[in-house]
Amino acid sequence: MKIGELARRSGLTAHTIRYYERIGLLPYADRDRSSQRDYDASILNWIEFLGRLKTTGMPIREMLRYAELREQGIGTEAQRRELLEKHRDRVRAHVDELSACLLVLDTKIGGYAGTDKRMKDYDATLPQRRRRPAGARQTRAR
Repeated sequence: MKIGELARRSGLTAHTIRYYERIGLLPYADRDRSSQRDYDASILNWIEFLGRLKTTGMPIREMLRYAELREQGIGTEAQRRELLEKHRDRVRAHVDELSACLLVLDTKIGGYAGTDKRMKDYDATLPQRRRRPAGARQTRAR
């Protein structure tokens, strides 16, 4: 498939695909007779996986390391697993942090849920005018 179709099917721009290829995240594409890139459909799985790593916050340098190990093939499985396990630990910690933030937001939103009732109760009972404390001076117009 040509780069335009790959861009359409993957959701990446052609510019991003070329960039990923240039830095080593994507393998160099075969070329057709007119020297245009010709991608195999199997690259879509790899691009989807890279998208997941990016979405979960993996730095490009680690994605490059994983891609390098993947390219080396058999014998690098333990290193790839270790890299992914460390990333998974960071993702879990981030999810826990986001969950705590979500709880705070839910609590705050819940506090606003009763605002209408509180305002009606406040309006129903007009506040009493305060009396001036004994010995308080009256302000005079200047």
